Amino acid sequence: CRERQKMQDETTAARREMLQYFTLWVHQIKTPIASMRLQLGTEDSALARQLRSELLRIEQYVEMVLTYLKMGAESTDYVFREVRLDKMIRESIRKFRGDFIIKRLRLVYEPIEETVLSDEKWLSFVIEQVLSNALKYTKEGSVRIYMEEPATLCIADTGIGIAPEDIPRIFEEGFTGGNGREDKRASGIGLYLCREICRRLGHRITISSVVDEGTTVRIDLGQDGGLNLTKMLEVPGKM
Repeated sequence: CRERQKMQDETTAARREMLQYFTLWVHQIKTPIASMRLQLGTEDSALARQLRSELLRIEQYVEMVLTYLKMGAESTDYVFREVRLDKMIRESIRKFRGDFIIKRLRLVYEPIEETVLSDEKWLSFVIEQVLSNALKYTKEGSVRIYMEEPATLCIADTGIGIAPEDIPRIFEEGFTGGNGREDKRASGIGLYLCREICRRLGHRITISSVVDEGTTVRIDLGQDGGLNLTKMLEVPGKM
């Protein structure tokens, strides 16, 4: 028992050390990224927009590394509070405005006057990952963001779609599917992280798709962790 406990302690210490190292690495690499973004300034040339788009992609990969490590940590910094979806979604859209311009894609979005109980930082990661995928696999047409009753956030694109045989495995860790094999940069980690984050937040994420017609991702925010805050407050002792 003592030997086993010693091995467990060593494994925990090694993981903690690795997490600390990569956390430091993330903060260090963000410095040159921020510097490059600053040097690009507000230049509105085609090259500047392309470079800003690539920098955003680098930032996403960096955040993905840190998020992946945090998922296996002993504790995670979840902070549940009232989240205004419209504000959060607009901030995510603003990050990808360059990609919409470069690819000449139309954004279909109307303000979503919904408030849910969730962790804004982690939910933002999910939305941005889904938006990134929609832009990545859509060559023409549009990306639409809307709500389905009672509390399901939908992000739909007119992209290349996903093969029916890939749908059941799309959230598996490391699975890239047919699209991922064609795009050699795919890691198979993004959607896996989205599912894990949603599960921990009490939300549910699903995907429906038709090849050559598009994909729709649905994030059900009406699960245990995402119930409308006002409704929860109406129940004595609920919080």
